[in-house]
Amino acid sequence: QVQVVESGGGLVQAGGSMRLSCAASGSISSINVMGWYRQGPTSQRELVATIGSSGIYRYAESVEGRFTISRDNTKNTVYLQMDSLNPEDTAVYYCYFRDIRIPRTTEFWGQGTQVTVSS
Repeated sequence: QVQVVESGGGLVQAGGSMRLSCAASGSISSINVMGWYRQGPTSQRELVATIGSSGIYRYAESVEGRFTISRDNTKNTVYLQMDSLNPEDTAVYYCYFRDIRIPRTTEFWGQGTQVTVSS
């Protein structure tokens, strides 16, 4: 079992920055993907960014150039640096962990942290 715990979040003005962190603990495969999804008040959960244990990353088009994902494999921690925030970024942000093993891949989610961007 893997536990995923987010930190960060809160209220920020438009144009501001915020950093989210997420730590995974427990029985963790060395091959994994960590990242962030978000769900706005009237939308479905959507990808924000992910990064694999190999360093390969992926961003949603809506955040590319403004958000930066990184990870520390020694701490099983992923970070999301969010710059140039706008009100459309307001959402609950969920940390995501995909544990990759043969023959089974398992996904785990954090409880979510609220990010509110005021105009």
